[in-house]
Amino acid sequence: MIPMAEVRSYFVYIITNQPHGTLYVGITNSLNRRTWQHKTGTYEGFSKHYGLKHLVYHEDFRDVRDAIAREKQLKGYSRTKKVALIAEQNPLWHDLAAGWYE
Repeated sequence: MIPMAEVRSYFVYIITNQPHGTLYVGITNSLNRRTWQHKTGTYEGFSKHYGLKHLVYHEDFRDVRDAIAREKQLKGYSRTKKVALIAEQNPLWHDLAAGWYE
C-alpha cells in the first residue's frame, strides 16, 4: 500500500479565452496552481499570448504516464472533437475555476 503522502494527482485540462474560443490542452500536478498562473498571466507561452484564462475541462490521474498519454491524445483531437468533449462535461462552458481565488 502506498502511504497517503506519496499519492500524487496529475491533471489534464483545457482552457480557453471565451466560450468556443482558442483552446489549450495542458498537464499539471496542481490544477489550482496552474489555473492561477493562467488567470494571472504568469504562465508564459501560448496561453498567455492568447489570454486563455477559463478552465472549461479537466480530468485527473494517479499515474503521470496515463496523464501524459491522455494529454497527447487530446492534443491530437480535432477542434470539433475537443469541443464535443468539453460540451459533454461542461455544456455551458462555465469557467470551472470561477470563485476559486476569492
